[in-house]
Amino acid sequence: MIIRVNPRDLSPNEPLAEALGRPVSGQEGLTDHTVVAHWPGLDYYTPFDEQQIWTSVEWAEHLDDPTWEHPFTASPHGDRRTIWHADVRLAPDDRDLTGPEWSEIAHRIARTAGIQRPGDDQGCRWIAVQAQPERLDLLANLIRPDGTWTAQPHRLLALLAAESRRIETELDLISPRTGGPDPDSAARRATPQANVADAATQLAGLLGQLADENTGPLSTVRGLVEHAAHRLGRLPHAHAQGSGHQLEWIARRLHGIQQDLDATVAALPTAPATPARPTPPPCRAAAAPVPPGARLAR
Repeated sequence: MIIRVNPRDLSPNEPLAEALGRPVSGQEGLTDHTVVAHWPGLDYYTPFDEQQIWTSVEWAEHLDDPTWEHPFTASPHGDRRTIWHADVRLAPDDRDLTGPEWSEIAHRIARTAGIQRPGDDQGCRWIAVQAQPERLDLLANLIRPDGTWTAQPHRLLALLAAESRRIETELDLISPRTGGPDPDSAARRATPQANVADAATQLAGLLGQLADENTGPLSTVRGLVEHAAHRLGRLPHAHAQGSGHQLEWIARRLHGIQQDLDATVAALPTAPATPARPTPPPCRAAAAPVPPGARLAR
C-alpha cells in the first residue's frame, strides 16, 4: 500500500475528478459506496442523511464552502491553497477490500494526517472517495469552521508511511518494499539479515540528520531561501517580487525533499538494539595458603 500526498489546490473540482476518474457532474449522485468516510460534523450539517444523494458537484461545493466563508484565511506560510488531497493505492495482487475496511483505512489516515482528531466535531471538512479499483482518495479543506488553519504534523510523509505499514500488517496486504507480506511479520523476523539492517540503520541516521528540521543542512538552506524571498517580496520592483515568488517555490520544493527523506527513513529496515551485556561481579581475591605450623591471628 502506497500513500501519496498531492500538491494542495485552490478548488476541490480537479482533485475530486481525479479521485472519481471522470469529471465532476451535477447529474450523477454519489452513494455511500463511493464516499466511504467523511468528517464527523457532516451528520450535523446535513439532516436526514441527504448527503447520500448528493452529486459530485454538490460534494465539491461542500468541500469548498469554508474557503468562501473565510476568504482571507491562509497557511502559516501565506498559502491559500486550502484543498488537501492524498491517494492510497494497493498492489495489483492485493485482495479486494470491503466497504468497512476502506472506511477504516480512511479514518486512520485522516487521524495520522491531522485532518481528524478524536472528539473534535468542529474539525475541517474531509471525505474519502473509493471510486476506482485498488484506490482510495482523501480530500479535505484545511480551513476549520472557526476560520483557523488546520495544523498538520511536521513529518507527515514519515508518519503516513509508518501507518501504512501497520495497516498492511493488520489487513494482510502486500508491502511495496518486498512485494509480499509486511516484513515485520513473524516469518520474516525468523531470518533476519543483520548486516543489511545495520547498514540501513546507519543510513537512516545519516538521512535523518540531513532532513532534520532544527539542525539539518536542508532546513538551514530552506530558511535562507525563505528569508531572501521575504526580503525580495517587500521590494516595490515587479522583477524583485517575481523572483521572490520563485524563491518561495524553491523553498517549498526543499521542504518536499525533506518530507521525502523522512518517508525514506521510515521505510528503511532497522537493526534491533543490541542488549547491554551484564557487568560480571568483581572477582574475590583467593586467600593465601597458610604455611604448616603457622598460627592464625585472632
